[in-house]
Amino acid sequence: MIYREAGQFKTTYASDQAIFAIPQDRWFVVFAAAAAFVVPPLAANEYWLQAVLIPFLIYSLAAIGLNLLTGYAGQLSLGTGGFMAVGAYAAFKLTTALPQLNIVVVFLLSGLIAAGVGLVFGIPSLRIKGFYLAVATLAAQFFLLWLFNKVPWFVNYASSGTIMAPNRSVLGVIVTGPNATAPVRYVTALALVVVGALVAKNLVRGRVGRSWMAIRDRDIAAEIIGVRPLRTKLLAFGISSFYCGVAGAELVFLYFGSAETLAFDITLSFLVLFMVIIGGLGSILGSFLGAAFIVLVPIFLTNAPQAMGLSLPVALQKQFELMVFGGLIIFFLIVEPHGLARLWQITKEKLRLWPFPH
Repeated sequence: MIYREAGQFKTTYASDQAIFAIPQDRWFVVFAAAAAFVVPPLAANEYWLQAVLIPFLIYSLAAIGLNLLTGYAGQLSLGTGGFMAVGAYAAFKLTTALPQLNIVVVFLLSGLIAAGVGLVFGIPSLRIKGFYLAVATLAAQFFLLWLFNKVPWFVNYASSGTIMAPNRSVLGVIVTGPNATAPVRYVTALALVVVGALVAKNLVRGRVGRSWMAIRDRDIAAEIIGVRPLRTKLLAFGISSFYCGVAGAELVFLYFGSAETLAFDITLSFLVLFMVIIGGLGSILGSFLGAAFIVLVPIFLTNAPQAMGLSLPVALQKQFELMVFGGLIIFFLIVEPHGLARLWQITKEKLRLWPFPH
């Protein structure tokens, strides 16, 4: 009953072009963001913070990065795991070489290094697209992991080949390393993804985002009207890789604590791609919804047999989880090919018109 636009007039361009044009949306988002910063650190236990919320936030940031490239710019990429590995190894080298460097600055510099690598591997997008571009980015995925495996300098010549997150603090509070608590790491990951989502949302609403969508919809027509394909595509690869690099650094420093190159294999690239497809291509909200689906559904399927009083062998339960999970993905893609974000948009439209037919 209260979700109505009637009587809410816009008198300026700024109010008309606002991210949340309806006051109810603005208040809801502000309340939800405040609750996200306050409630989970105080109420959630170690399991929910460490196994659910922190990976959800990190994967959401990676999904936003891939969505900017694939959903908005139309450049299919299968190298997300490799770019996340670049960010993780860059963060490890920066923290060990410059221990006095602030960890937030480390995350940003890691993203910039990943962006530089993304620009290099984005050059083939000028000549190829679609499936062929996906194969080219897949080559980047394998090459980067091979490089980190074969060059011991990236792991500081450690015989184990493992990178570890050292203890680092911000304003006297330890946010990374073995001594960092789960609530602090959660708040750090939440702050980074909130800022990243806000920047991405404003980016796609401006000239850069319109150029990306023009290239995505019809690249030849976009070039005719003045959009430069070289700069536009490379900018998409660079910004997308920046987000993925920051997410990769977070994955090691805020979630795993230590990792090998196996943590960034092709499975991770497909996982982030599934998040974008399920959540909705060309939607920042869809990145969050897709990450939530990928993170929460396996946990639900793991606990469902015990909740129903069934005792299944571990191997059978794992196969059952894979079958149900794959079936749910296919079901959602058939029911709504535009993802969960489109379902949420339809729900909002129905709420705004209720009780009248739609």
